[in-house]
Amino acid sequence: MLILHTADWHIGQRLHERPRIDEHRQFLEWLLKTIKERAVELLLVSGDIFNTSLPSADATNLYYDFLHRFSKETKAYAVITAGNHDSPRHLEAPKEFLKMGRIYVVGRAAEADDCVLPFPPENPKVAVAAVPYLSESELSHISFETEPEKAERYRERLKALYRQCVDAMPAELPKILMGHLFVKDGKVGDSERNIQIGGATAIHVKDFPDGVDYVALGHLHRPQEIKRASYPVRYSGSPLPLRFNEATYRKTVYLLEVSDAGKSLSVEGIEIPNCIGKELCTVEGDLNTVLTRAMEEDWDGKYIQVKLTLDKPEVGIKEKVQDAFGQRGGDVLIVKLELRDPACPDPWDGIQLEDLRQPTEIFKLFYEKKGFGKEPDEQLMQTFTELLESVKNKEVSDESDPAET
Repeated sequence: MLILHTADWHIGQRLHERPRIDEHRQFLEWLLKTIKERAVELLLVSGDIFNTSLPSADATNLYYDFLHRFSKETKAYAVITAGNHDSPRHLEAPKEFLKMGRIYVVGRAAEADDCVLPFPPENPKVAVAAVPYLSESELSHISFETEPEKAERYRERLKALYRQCVDAMPAELPKILMGHLFVKDGKVGDSERNIQIGGATAIHVKDFPDGVDYVALGHLHRPQEIKRASYPVRYSGSPLPLRFNEATYRKTVYLLEVSDAGKSLSVEGIEIPNCIGKELCTVEGDLNTVLTRAMEEDWDGKYIQVKLTLDKPEVGIKEKVQDAFGQRGGDVLIVKLELRDPACPDPWDGIQLEDLRQPTEIFKLFYEKKGFGKEPDEQLMQTFTELLESVKNKEVSDESDPAET
């Protein structure tokens, strides 16, 4: 049986406010083509289908258009689990309808019966434990429990569920576990939301039970294998780089081949073509170096991050850089400035942030260090307070999941 492992699609993600629906459409077109060309019989998607718990209409339409074509144009089955970016209820709302198209969605799972699935259902060749992201908020409350104690209880909950899943699988079938979590020794980028409690790792590779053939993970965006297990434990990674620091990752999906007798399993990495999605580029240097590269190279259709070194601040430098690359077809999303003139003081120098308790105090000291005056006037402080409140409200809005309340 041929099985394809992927995860972390993050449909609807925006890169510095640039929409990426067209890039995700390219990936899903390639994925569908690969499934047909390689005669894949089972597709595994290990969480974070969407980038937010309430995806846009464009993101939702793209997802269901792919599922419709998957059901219509292939004979394969699919298993889709919720990640920490997804709303479990939103994702699994149409699950009974999707089953008619050979698509199985698991948003929530309290016990093995919720997530153990044999494939094909009528003549099983493999058993899958479709375990979605399990939030630590689902743990029962215990008074006076420390964060490390809660972390250990969360870890034990995961271990017990995976053990129950394996026990519920037919002994003669190859066994595949799915998960959306952080495993110790995984290499993390800065675009993954941390799934840890009190700094403790969610699970160790040794916590997965014996008698398993493959663990198909999501959450970390770098394709990688976690060592120290007697069977493959892999993150497929995200199909698109979600930040500039992910541009060097070799984006991959994994093709598993399980023998008919269930006695052997091989894993092949299929690299996602570089032509899918816009290229993310980082340009570094002083102004002359950056502008020279802007004029001499082809930047058509590329997203660019510029790390610019200056001797002193210069008004309009960001627009100047953006215009230079724009003339060659590039789109500069961010310009990071670094001042190298020792005579130009660092406005943060001498400010002991750990001794302060209020953001307004930090702002006042910053204002003074910057040389604007002894203290900001009442109108400026009012503006700062309003901005601070706006940021706080946005953080609350981003973290909440209206579908769960």
